[in-house]
Amino acid sequence: MAEVKLRGLAHSYHPQPGKPEDYAVRPLEMTWEDGGAYALLGPSGCGKTTLLNIISGLIQPTQGQVLFDGKDVTELPTERRNIAQVFQFPVIYDTMTVFDNLAFPLRNRGVRPSEVTRRVQEIAEQLDLTEDLRRRASGLSADIKQKISLGRGLVRSDVAAILFDEPLTVIDPQLKLVLRSKLKQIHRQFKLTLIYVTHDQTEALTFADQVVVMYEGSVVQVGTPQELFERPAHTFVGYFIGSPGMNLLPARLVDGRVCVGDQPLPVNAGALRLAAGDELSIGIRPEFVRYSTAAAPDALPVHVTRVEDLGNYQIVTAELVGTAQRVKAKLAEEAAASLGPGWLQFPAERLRIYRNGMAV
Repeated sequence: MAEVKLRGLAHSYHPQPGKPEDYAVRPLEMTWEDGGAYALLGPSGCGKTTLLNIISGLIQPTQGQVLFDGKDVTELPTERRNIAQVFQFPVIYDTMTVFDNLAFPLRNRGVRPSEVTRRVQEIAEQLDLTEDLRRRASGLSADIKQKISLGRGLVRSDVAAILFDEPLTVIDPQLKLVLRSKLKQIHRQFKLTLIYVTHDQTEALTFADQVVVMYEGSVVQVGTPQELFERPAHTFVGYFIGSPGMNLLPARLVDGRVCVGDQPLPVNAGALRLAAGDELSIGIRPEFVRYSTAAAPDALPVHVTRVEDLGNYQIVTAELVGTAQRVKAKLAEEAAASLGPGWLQFPAERLRIYRNGMAV
C-alpha cells in the first residue's frame, strides 16, 4: 500500500480555464495516509470521480502532482501506478468462472498457482462467493457480478491503493449493508489504502475513517464522521450530512448581538470577532434543538406547523415568530409535541456561526 499525496492539484475540462467555475477540481493539497480508509463524498458533478480518475491515471491533471510514497506518478499511465479500480457497474469476464475472474489479476502478474488459489479462496470467503467459484459469470445476478468486481480489486495484496467509484449503486439495499461491513473487515485485516467515492452519506460515514467532502469542485472539509456531524466547517457539510440536515438560519449583528430576525441568540459576538456587515448564518443540528410548550430562558417563540412521528423519534417543523425561517427539531418518541405555539432553545455550545459559508 502507499501514501497518496496531491500537491497543488487542479483540473479543468476547459482548454483555457480562467475563473474558479472553469475547474472540475479546484486547486487542493491533500495527503491520504498509507493503510487509511477514505471516502470522497458529495453530490453528482462536484468532482469526485474526476479526482479519483486523476489518482488512477485515467485523467492527466491540468496542474499539480500526484505522488505515491513520495514518487511523482503524475505522468505515469494507469498500468504503471499499481492501483486497482472498481467501477460503478461491474467489469468482469462473462465467459470465465468466478474463480478465474478473481484469479485473473494474479495470474496476469505471474503469481504462483498455490498463492493464486489461496488468495482467491480467502477473498471469496470474505465476500460469500465460495459456493459460486465454479460457476460461469454469465447469467449471474448484478449484485453477484459486482461482488466479483470488488473481489478482483481486493485480491491483489501488492497494490498501492484500491479505488472504488460508487461500487454499490447496483446492489440491493440489504446487501449494501453486508458489503460495507465486509469492506471494513477486509480493511482492518489487510490494512489496505482504500479510497471510496459515493454520494451516499450513509455509505461514506459507515465505511471511512476519514471523509473528504466535496462541493462545486472544492474540498470543503476532511474529518471523521463525528467531526463532520458535530462541527461542520462549511454550511454545505451541515446541510448535506444528517437526516434531516442542519438548520441554517440567516443572521445579523444588532447592537453587538447575533440575531435571527429580531431574536437575539446566546452567542458571544465579540469573542468571535464578528463585525456589522458580515454575511452570517446560524447552524444547529435538529438533534440539538430543545422544544417546550412553555417559555424558557433564551428560548425563541415559534409556531409548530408539522409533527412527524417516525416510529422511534419525531421531527417537529416550526416557524420562528416574526420571521419566515423554518427550524426542524428531532425529538424523542415520547416527547409531547403539538401543532401551534411553542418554544425552541438553541444551546450555545451546539450553535455554529458561519461567515460567507465558512465556520467562524
